[in-house]
Amino acid sequence: MGKRIRIHAGNLSLAAELNDSPTAAAIHAALPLEAAAQTWGDEIYFRIPVAHELEETAVEVVTVGDLAYWPTGRAFCIFFGPTPASRGDEIRPASAVNVVGKVVEDARVFRAIADGELVRLEDDS
Repeated sequence: MGKRIRIHAGNLSLAAELNDSPTAAAIHAALPLEAAAQTWGDEIYFRIPVAHELEETAVEVVTVGDLAYWPTGRAFCIFFGPTPASRGDEIRPASAVNVVGKVVEDARVFRAIADGELVRLEDDS
């Protein structure tokens, strides 16, 4: 993994790590970022000022705690459980995403965050 970041949402503050992908580097360069949370099942996402295409490593299924960039919506995504697109126990984004990192702690606590709550990403090196 690459750079450590901190995710603040509501009363939560969780550690995470960005990987060494080009998309993760672009996100890290744009920090700090702050936006209102949008939820879609057990996913929080929000638009960020980063424009990046799908990488060769893009995926259509992720795991609990994955952080991703969704090029279609130019959004940062935090996955902590099934979404409306999931089949069975899988965690499926709306469409392919670039995985850019992982929450170090238990990401399922993000279930406490509602639409509209402020989410802030900042460098935690």
